[in-house]
Amino acid sequence: MVTIEYECETDFDLGLDCPALAKLVAEKVLDMENCPWDAQVNLVLTDNEEIKRVNTEFRGIERATDVLSFPMLPFETPADYSVAEDDESCFDLDSGELLLGDIMISAERAAAQAEEYGHSVKREFCFLVAHSMLHLLGYDHMTPEEAKDMEARQAKALDELGITR
Repeated sequence: MVTIEYECETDFDLGLDCPALAKLVAEKVLDMENCPWDAQVNLVLTDNEEIKRVNTEFRGIERATDVLSFPMLPFETPADYSVAEDDESCFDLDSGELLLGDIMISAERAAAQAEEYGHSVKREFCFLVAHSMLHLLGYDHMTPEEAKDMEARQAKALDELGITR
């Protein structure tokens, strides 16, 4: 089970129930990655201007991007949850949920990429959530091998949910 703390900072309407879709995808990824606890993720839907500001501030890259991920857990090995076992600061004190981190998605960029790639906005949004969830679990795509692994995991999650191109 995952709680999505959702905030919409943009008037750009994707025409989707973003919190419900994010929950569906996040739960699929957490299930596939054998997360032993209920978890919590913060999701912010924003615009190109704000995501560019945050990308510049936190990554030193002065341009808009589609999604940013801010993991809370210092995974040394992806989805190795032992990092949180003896650290109660990794959990919400009220709910007991594992605090995975924050996802920020540019609604404008998601819609543009859906058109560019020739698939639905729903598919693009769900892809970005799956991609970011894997980052929150310690996966990355800095090498070709890591990229291939992440792509396979993203595709599997979306395929199992029936969210296809």
